[in-house]
Amino acid sequence: MLETLLNKDIELLIYLNNLGTVQWDGFWLFITNKFSAIPLYLLLLYLGYKQYGIKKILIAVLFIALLITFSDQTSNFFKYGFKRLRPCHNENISNLIRIVGNRCGGLYSFFSGHATNSMAIAVFFGLLLKNKYNYLFPLLIFWALVVAYSRIYVGVHFPLDVFIGMFFGLLYGSIFYKLFNLFLYIRKFT
Repeated sequence: MLETLLNKDIELLIYLNNLGTVQWDGFWLFITNKFSAIPLYLLLLYLGYKQYGIKKILIAVLFIALLITFSDQTSNFFKYGFKRLRPCHNENISNLIRIVGNRCGGLYSFFSGHATNSMAIAVFFGLLLKNKYNYLFPLLIFWALVVAYSRIYVGVHFPLDVFIGMFFGLLYGSIFYKLFNLFLYIRKFT
């Protein structure tokens, strides 16, 4: 059963990855670069500041830092626990996929930290800003999906790595948003 799932995952990677073209490579390399989202993060912080003020948004930044740290550490824990080679490091399939860019990343792939982090940030900010900017949540989820797909496009993650990463990002973003609200609630009564 597991072997069948992993074989289907490889087939889907090869199919999706080979849909790419040289004309789109630059776009997807930009999307997959973690620094490309800085303008989005600044916009989200500004919108959060407008809605909540400086004190609450600084507390939110602290929770986001904890969220990203937790997300990164659990992603690495799984990567070194499962030790599933990245597609670009796997000699059995690396010649069947397009490896876009000059970097392959770390040795292991399960699960995608990029997919986890982008989804976690999308969910956290989507929930944080939903009352005033309700249209933002679906846009942020779409952004997270695009970032997640970029990892398949450039050949560094399997679809299952990305899907599981997005699931954990959804979970982490929701939990840390609830912890943020709990912290604000407790702080109000102390």
